[in-house]
Amino acid sequence: MKKIKAIVLLFCLTGLGFSQSIEFVKTNFPGKKDELKEAIHKLAIGTDFYAQGRSQYNDFRKAYFIEHKYFPVGHHDTRKAGYAEFRAALSPLSDAHRFNPNNAVLNYMLGFIWFSADPGSKETLRFFETAYTLNPDLNHDIAYWLAWTNQLNTQWDNALKYYNIYLTSLLPKAKMNVAFIDDVRKKIYECENGKNLSAEPERVFVENLGPNINTSYPEYGPSISTDEATIFFTSRRPNSIGGKKDETDNGYFEDVYFSEKVNGKWLPSKPLSKNVNTESHDATAGLSPDGSKLYVYRSLGNDGGDLYETVLFGMDWEEPDHMNKNINTKYHESTVSLSFDGKRLYFVSDKESGYGDADIYYSDMDINGEWGPAKNLGPEINTKYGEEGVFIHPDGTTLYFSSKGYNSMGGYDVFKSSLLDGKWQNPVNLGYPINGPDDDVFFVVSGSGNRAYFASAKSGGFGEKDLYKITFLGPEKQPLLNSQDQLLAVIDNPINNLKIENAVEVKSSKLTLLKGIVSDEKTEKPLEASVELIDNEKNVLLATFKSNSVSGKYLVTLPSGHNYGIAVKCRGYLFHSENINLPEATDYQEFTLDVEMKKMEVGNSIVLKNIFFDFDKASIRPESQNELNRLVKLLRENPAIKVEIGSHTDDIGSVEYNLQLSENRSKSVVEYLISKGIPTSRLVAKGYGETIALDKNDTEEGRQHNRRTEFKILSK
Repeated sequence: MKKIKAIVLLFCLTGLGFSQSIEFVKTNFPGKKDELKEAIHKLAIGTDFYAQGRSQYNDFRKAYFIEHKYFPVGHHDTRKAGYAEFRAALSPLSDAHRFNPNNAVLNYMLGFIWFSADPGSKETLRFFETAYTLNPDLNHDIAYWLAWTNQLNTQWDNALKYYNIYLTSLLPKAKMNVAFIDDVRKKIYECENGKNLSAEPERVFVENLGPNINTSYPEYGPSISTDEATIFFTSRRPNSIGGKKDETDNGYFEDVYFSEKVNGKWLPSKPLSKNVNTESHDATAGLSPDGSKLYVYRSLGNDGGDLYETVLFGMDWEEPDHMNKNINTKYHESTVSLSFDGKRLYFVSDKESGYGDADIYYSDMDINGEWGPAKNLGPEINTKYGEEGVFIHPDGTTLYFSSKGYNSMGGYDVFKSSLLDGKWQNPVNLGYPINGPDDDVFFVVSGSGNRAYFASAKSGGFGEKDLYKITFLGPEKQPLLNSQDQLLAVIDNPINNLKIENAVEVKSSKLTLLKGIVSDEKTEKPLEASVELIDNEKNVLLATFKSNSVSGKYLVTLPSGHNYGIAVKCRGYLFHSENINLPEATDYQEFTLDVEMKKMEVGNSIVLKNIFFDFDKASIRPESQNELNRLVKLLRENPAIKVEIGSHTDDIGSVEYNLQLSENRSKSVVEYLISKGIPTSRLVAKGYGETIALDKNDTEEGRQHNRRTEFKILSK
């Protein structure tokens, strides 16, 4: 250690070649013998710690390259490498710098220490710029770090200048510097991307989620329910479970927090219970679209980091379950996203079977409700660089994820890909200012597709990282006021000269959000019920959801392009059915449907909304099968009840014709039930024609409402 200190200190004192640097010698500081002696002492202590930290940092980068087969290591990947040593070096080196602010090597060391902790900071840029100005030949890599710092500050031209200087220094020994050359060429490509993308910024409005969500400590990793009513996120606050700090970076251990939106405002956030949060790191990894399943990341032992699932039961989250071996491996699994029907899980892993660094995989649920073998999403999405922060939109066809590949402008950028004819299309960079030169990860999008949530370290926040909401503003309009461009909020610098011809067109998602409360018709008590989602045209059960046992709330996502049957079922009650037909072109919409369940009592009736007949005929259409089979099951489970099947029509046609048509339709349903083994003695077919209308017959909607088949309990 003394040898290292002596070598580095000698380097600090003498410099290299020509220099404007002021060295720590008595001829440069006449009359300041004692102050110089103290400064040299502090310099020696700080340099010793710096050398240790830098050695760890360099070893990490080398190991990263060997493991990942490429060299562009993001600064976030290395933040823990040498952290304690750099932290110990900062104070004595800062003291030495106050005595002599014009020493090139000292400025270089301070610049590197600041880079390891906060690479885009003004301090990092100031120290590196000073070091380079004092002695550009001071170290072979100073141009590299100065370039990277400029890149992180969106100073694209400066970054390109210094990267090219560094590249020129590598080329004479190209065979020895292959990895370094690949790295700097990639960063040059990133800067060119950044320059092009920031020249045509997307029209977005960025707003901080406010003090009820954000604190002076880091907040990141947001997950939202499809209706944006609930948000979960990770924070490193003093009130974490245990209140302890991680010695590797001196930050509090991660915990999962949540908040709910009431009257458009977020309530003060709270940590989840000890069932979810432990005294170690617990971070959000994903959330089911309805907000009833939460995925948590934990790093325990030597498993590299695993995924856990917890389910909301009433108002409490259950103890998280370790996900099975098809999801978790000895490698690092991080983020999760669940499809709208809950049958496909997308997740990120850096296991060896990938295309390079971490890749996106998916697993389908088997007939036993277990996650099946994982499959790589393929080269259409995954690159040799890292992919992270996967999010499948509830529309089922839009994938958002972060990648260091493609046309990233530095670190991770957020990309979007659409599923077309079973194939993922080329990912598209979401552009500037959504993306910047730093890592942009954990980007989740609302059901409407018009808003997104993400974490950022942008200036003006409450802490190191805050949570923000992005609103996509749509096509540019001719400004009427000089303040029009105030609508554009950016992550770093204001952008004023927008080109109208390059406006971005924002389209709504093609899905419908159905939500409400399931309760008892008479007592109004909330009920836990199963909500079945059926594709009527394919006669396939797509998914089964549950309403909350305490609140009775449910939320179902319905991508456009299907004829859906909805069946709400609860033990001791008649089932409730709804039909929602959504053509392919149906844009985003929200419906609130509160379901009042009727008990299995004499006189109670329900409308069978998923029994369909051919026009002007009594023949049952194939898409009625699931509803009919539900009716069969109910009658088998309640063998003592006798029921009436009653059909109704609108007022088009004569009274006699409508009466006969409705009776024939009721008989068709009864005949189906008899064919499934239900005794004839338990069934009554009744035709009511147009005599009992529920609505007016002067609109198509009203007539549709009146055309119905009902099920009524006659006796038990």
